[in-house]
Amino acid sequence: MRPLYTGSREAFAAGTRDFLPAIPGMAAWAVVTGVAMAKSGLSLVQVVGLSIIGFAGAAQLAALPLLVAGAPAAVAVLTALMVNLRFVIYSAGLAPSLRSLPFGQRMAAGYLVSDFGFVLFMRGGPALFESPYRVAYYFGVSSLMAIVWHVAALIGIVAATRIPTQWGLEFAGTLALVALLVPMLASRPAVLGAFTAATGSLLLRQLPFKTGVVLSILAGMAVAVTADRKGAAP
Repeated sequence: MRPLYTGSREAFAAGTRDFLPAIPGMAAWAVVTGVAMAKSGLSLVQVVGLSIIGFAGAAQLAALPLLVAGAPAAVAVLTALMVNLRFVIYSAGLAPSLRSLPFGQRMAAGYLVSDFGFVLFMRGGPALFESPYRVAYYFGVSSLMAIVWHVAALIGIVAATRIPTQWGLEFAGTLALVALLVPMLASRPAVLGAFTAATGSLLLRQLPFKTGVVLSILAGMAVAVTADRKGAAP
């Protein structure tokens, strides 16, 4: 049986190539996030620092109004953690393939975990999981994703003062999220999970501290896993 990849360089290149179709949606979302942060009233150093350290658009936008309003830092951090709860699931899924890495590389891999990176890696299936070059593939996907995100976010931050407010950044942000979401809805479990999470978020939007978002995400994951198991059952 021919191996999936014959070397680290080939695997890394394959990872970057697989991420290319996602660049427009990712870049659009990062630009919108950068603009929103720049217009928040935080200093340039704070905005750039939040973008680099946070490295997650939804979490950054969730924590941003709390920081601007002067809420305790612990509240902002907790909110960001709740919004990013899905990354715990992603990390658990990636752990069997990446746990053998040295500590420094594991830290880098953890920082680079993303929605698209996880989806693309898991899509490789057992052939990728068992490949000796799976780490190179992961870093190929994730490093390009990080570069695109940080560059596009910086463009949004710098260009924020020149973008007319009548362009409707909220609508642009919605379009960017749709561009990120649609490629992931390639199966019935994914569609059911997304529909459940979206519906729950609307119904539970009045709950405090954005707990409705967390509950909706958990419900969506449960529905998707259940549908996937039923579909795989003989």
